Amino acid sequence: MVDRIGTGSSSLARVAIEAAMKRQADAMRSMSAGPEGPSAPRTSDFAKSIGDSLRAVDEQVKRVDELSKDLISGNVADLSAVAAQLKESDLSLRFALEVRNKFIDAYREVMRMSV
Repeated sequence: MVDRIGTGSSSLARVAIEAAMKRQADAMRSMSAGPEGPSAPRTSDFAKSIGDSLRAVDEQVKRVDELSKDLISGNVADLSAVAAQLKESDLSLRFALEVRNKFIDAYREVMRMSV
């Protein structure tokens, strides 16, 4: 059916299909290369992004703690800004906890798998 689209075996459709098949084969080879292959930087990028996200949540919680202390001491005039930052910090912390819980659930599921 592909040969009917163009003239001969060098048709545009055949070239596109062969290029797609080559990309798919290259992707399969890179996935089977193991940790020392091309997938190694992706793992470190994932770990780095998780670490960066956790540090950002930690900094946000620390900022809100300092802001709460400033509010108690009378150094903050805008109560609504403090409340908004407190709510934002609470949501960030809850989100981080949910992500942690999902990681733990995934780990437990993997550990239950039989090899």
